Amino acid sequence: MRADAQRNYDRLLDEARQAFLLHGTDVALEDVARHAEVGVGTLYRHFPDRYALMNAVFEQEVKALSQRGRELLAEADPVDALLQWLRAVAVHSASYRGLAAAITEASDDRMPACRTKMPAAGTALLHRAQESGGVRSDIGIGDLLKLTYAIVVSAERNADDPDLFDRLMSLMTDGLRTRTPSLTAQ
Repeated sequence: MRADAQRNYDRLLDEARQAFLLHGTDVALEDVARHAEVGVGTLYRHFPDRYALMNAVFEQEVKALSQRGRELLAEADPVDALLQWLRAVAVHSASYRGLAAAITEASDDRMPACRTKMPAAGTALLHRAQESGGVRSDIGIGDLLKLTYAIVVSAERNADDPDLFDRLMSLMTDGLRTRTPSLTAQ
């Protein structure tokens, strides 16, 4: 890529990241181009649609979450490691209003960084937690990511309830744990 084209690309990514943080993922792409000081045609040459731009913006963060997942594999408590990673995914998604909804609505080919790399990052954590006996064996990483994104979307849409996110995350984490049979009083 030519140096000027690379500068434009980098400015577009920086401005899109800021715009997504401040205004959510449904921000007008024309505003992103204007703040990056490029024409909208330049934006669409690099990113043919909103999903391509979102994927490019979030790819670096997906790499960081993937790296965090690899680091957490060394944690002594595999269930806690999985829960830490899921919370990191949720916090990341919540930082960008509309991201969780966009991920769940997009096909794998529209946002591959979020739709395919995220499950790959969490699979080893989930398997390790399941092998420890601490997490139900009938769930997959796709289930957990869908629940995580649904919690983020619900919290976004119910901003008047600031405790909702933590309550729902707690419900999810309690629900994925295996249950020990209760002893009945004799």
